[in-house]
Amino acid sequence: QVHLVESGGGLVQAGGSLRLSCAASGSIFRFNIMGWFRQAPGKQRELVARILPDGSTVYADSVKGRFTVSRDNAKNSVYLQMNSLKPEDTAVYYCNVAMVGNNYWGQGTQVTVSS
Repeated sequence: QVHLVESGGGLVQAGGSLRLSCAASGSIFRFNIMGWFRQAPGKQRELVARILPDGSTVYADSVKGRFTVSRDNAKNSVYLQMNSLKPEDTAVYYCNVAMVGNNYWGQGTQVTVSS
C-alpha cells in the first residue's frame, strides 16, 4: 500500500505564492513519477506538473513559468512551488504517484486564490 499526505494549501491573494508538499509512505519503488493534479468545481481533474526520478519535468501550459515542481527521492516527497497565483488556479490540488502501472492519490488540499 502507498499513502500520500499533502500539506500547504490555503487562501492567498492574486499574485501571491504557496508551496505544497506531499510525502509518500509504504511500498515505494525507486522508479516512480510524482506530480500534482488539480480539479476545479465543475471541471475535470487536470495535470499541473510531473517530475521523474532524474528530475525531468512536465508542466501544463497554464502554469509554465509560475509553478515549479521538485522532489526529494530520499524522503519520497514531492513539492509544488506556486508563484504569481491567479484566481483561475483555485482548485483542489492532488498529489499523485505513478509506478508499476498504478496511480496513487492523496486526499487533496484546497488552494483558493482571491482577486
